[in-house]
Amino acid sequence: MPAKIPATVVTGFLGAGKTTLIRHMLENAEGKRIALIINEFGDLGVDGDILKGCGIETCTEEDVVELSNGCICCTVADDFIPTMESLLGRDNPPDHIVIETSGLALPQPLVRAFNWPGISTRVTVDGVVTVVDGKAVSAGQFAHNVAAVDAQRKQDENLDHETPLSELFEDQIACADMIVVNKADLLAEGEADQLRARLKAEARDGVQVVTATMGALPVSVLLGQGVGAEADLEARHEVHHHHHDHDDDHDHDHEHAHGHDEFESFVVERGEVADASAFAEQVSEVIRTHNILRLKGFASVEGKPMRLTLQAVGPRVDTYYDRPFGTEPRSTRLVVIGEAGLDAAAIDAALKA
Repeated sequence: MPAKIPATVVTGFLGAGKTTLIRHMLENAEGKRIALIINEFGDLGVDGDILKGCGIETCTEEDVVELSNGCICCTVADDFIPTMESLLGRDNPPDHIVIETSGLALPQPLVRAFNWPGISTRVTVDGVVTVVDGKAVSAGQFAHNVAAVDAQRKQDENLDHETPLSELFEDQIACADMIVVNKADLLAEGEADQLRARLKAEARDGVQVVTATMGALPVSVLLGQGVGAEADLEARHEVHHHHHDHDDDHDHDHEHAHGHDEFESFVVERGEVADASAFAEQVSEVIRTHNILRLKGFASVEGKPMRLTLQAVGPRVDTYYDRPFGTEPRSTRLVVIGEAGLDAAAIDAALKA
């Protein structure tokens, strides 16, 4: 049976920077073929035009699909499922699907839709990424222009217009696997750290909180979380139900620094490990201690002919035996990815201990 195609859901209020983040991801896709579903609201196909016009060869016109019949969580059966089926049914299906929700659409009903019979065996939710406007949230607002968000909401009669925006924000945080504090360049150093700590405390265990400027995050950080969120809905409780908005956060100044120097990765090599589960526990502990975002690679386990593959997102470590070593040397090789400033020597020592 072919592996399921991973899909990432990107959510966040108007002005948080979802479109900028996605555009940056497409421009730096590292060869991945990414298809994009955009939940535009109303007749303003702005996001689609911006992303279709990005001139990126990995992202063709047919790879960008717009759903503009109102909130995606209200039109799952009519709009979303047929769109997914047509993407999955292509002769040359995408490597990854990214769904940009309109900012007031709840992520939870959309994640639930991945359990629909027509698509559940073919696609999985790799992770939910919630983008927040760091400056606005730090100042106690949920969006740079709260009046604009509310005006958007009033345009969709399907939505509950009474729920405070603070509750919609809580839903987006409750569903997130990764929270991106965008516009970090507008925050003082201490301010960014305080906001990250606050959001980490409000989110579920193991949710990663990263900072970004102009949405510039490496594709290796955003994609490949492997969460399978559709099987984990209980943990992503909804504070209430039903909403909506249109995303107008297009910074046309793309001559910016690509904040990848804020991230680093390095390789740790060591000899065989004695016990696979003890090693996975050791890896998890090192990740917690050093705030590592991702860790992946393979290990040689004493007495086992097969190679042990490890993949960790936050403190959750998944392992499985993938194939025999054959003639290659029996060694252990791990790639560590994190924000700049990781103590590489300490991590290296701890993983070799």
